[in-house]
Amino acid sequence: MSDQRVKLEERYFLEGPRSRLLELSFAFQVLLEFIKGFRVLHFVGPCVAVFGSARIREGEDHYEQARQMGAGIAKAGFTVMTGGGPGIMEAANRGAKEAGGPSVGCNIILPREQTPNPYMDKTVSCKFFFVRKVLMFKYSCAFVIMPGGIGTLDEFFEALTLIQTRKIIDFPIVLIGKTYWEPVMPLFHSMIEAGTIGIHDLKYLLFTDSVDEAMEHINRYATEKYNIQRKGKFRRWKMFAE
Repeated sequence: MSDQRVKLEERYFLEGPRSRLLELSFAFQVLLEFIKGFRVLHFVGPCVAVFGSARIREGEDHYEQARQMGAGIAKAGFTVMTGGGPGIMEAANRGAKEAGGPSVGCNIILPREQTPNPYMDKTVSCKFFFVRKVLMFKYSCAFVIMPGGIGTLDEFFEALTLIQTRKIIDFPIVLIGKTYWEPVMPLFHSMIEAGTIGIHDLKYLLFTDSVDEAMEHINRYATEKYNIQRKGKFRRWKMFAE
């Protein structure tokens, strides 16, 4: 898809009410994109979603840590799910593949940073950010937030919002990189003091620099609490099965 076409579609989508025919066409596009995603991801098993910057390169500390995180998730029997692009996403998918585990991605079609990385067993490409996010949250039972930018913050706060409002159950969220994410903590404390959130809203949130600590947190709250069990080498959605 050309850069010009992407920009035109974005502009038309955000320009407000259009003709009923165009709105119907848009609704069908969204429906078809969801169906495509459901077909690709239905049998991938319980996933742990890893979010982070597309701009971090191989050899950087955060890249290597995401790679270790991907390997840890795979060894625990989960499928690694990312946004499918380069940087942190590539590192997590790569770590999973190197550890012999399943690796999937929900790529977003953008003028830049849109090429899927080569370390995925399955991938679905989305035109719409909201479809991509629904798919990633629908099939994940834990969320790992690596250093990233505005998009990563959007995904982090989306996860918190869905858990706070009970739209998804209390799956664990891990923030990797204490120094990077340290500025977030005073904000949360201020919100608690102001009464706009409760301390229980952050119950399943972990700040850490340790992959081992992150995996212990995921196993405690995703595996044990919700009875996600192994079937052979990998895990299955026992809580929804049968």
